[in-house]
Amino acid sequence: MDYLVSEFVRVTQRRVPAQSLKRLVPELNNHCQTPYKHPVHLQLLGSNIETMAKTAAEASLAGVTHLDLNFGCPAKRVNGHGGGSFMLQDPETLYQVVKAVRESLASNIPLSAKMRLGYLDEDLFFENLEAIEKAGADTLTIHGRTKKDGYGPAARWEKIGEAVKRSKMTIIANGDIQNRDSLQRCIAITGCTHFMIGRGSLSNPFIFRELKGGKAGSLEELFLLINSYIDDLLEHYDDFATLGRIKQWSAHLRRDWPVIAENLKAIRATQHTNDLKMLMKKLEE
Repeated sequence: MDYLVSEFVRVTQRRVPAQSLKRLVPELNNHCQTPYKHPVHLQLLGSNIETMAKTAAEASLAGVTHLDLNFGCPAKRVNGHGGGSFMLQDPETLYQVVKAVRESLASNIPLSAKMRLGYLDEDLFFENLEAIEKAGADTLTIHGRTKKDGYGPAARWEKIGEAVKRSKMTIIANGDIQNRDSLQRCIAITGCTHFMIGRGSLSNPFIFRELKGGKAGSLEELFLLINSYIDDLLEHYDDFATLGRIKQWSAHLRRDWPVIAENLKAIRATQHTNDLKMLMKKLEE
């Protein structure tokens, strides 16, 4: 991938200070890069104009190189507190939040946002698009579904294509890009030249290499990756939490890897990471 976006930092009724941002997104302590030199963009989620602006200023102090705003999260807990895609019901507040963040953020730091087609429907899609652009965002990622859709129906790429024609922002297409074939279809329908991969990278961790013309991932690489991820997780979490992460990831992996799908029940039945590693070794053999 060309860059990564952090998990969102939730901004509520208080600003998030620079030190807290560095703790939540540790790549800020490494010039906003992973150990492998991939750039990392800091993402904020919130609806309070004042605290979002103040947190943007703190992000500048924390050394952020690119700030992203999340107006696309469909989670009930997030939307219940007025964040994420809930904001797409009010273009004026959306405008005020983006504008306040842009004015508080250091002028040399690019500002991007992510949104869905709407909340319950697409009626305000173009108003939200215009609000984000007029408020000063440089780039906008569009997920081709509404909040109500969740991840159910197919992403409506044609709507993203309409945004490309109307906006001067860089539009990034998101939704249902899972392989080279779907990427080519997305290009043809949207006219986009930039793309965001979310769930597709969970079901196939080698997707970025494949989309850029590299070789397909092998089972040997997959099991090596799983085992190394277990070891990495154990440096930060206990055995129970680590096991939970791997089981959760396996539910995504089953879409692209038949061996995981066929053995998902056995993976979920493991009680310790050592048992899981033994099972993975057996499956690889």
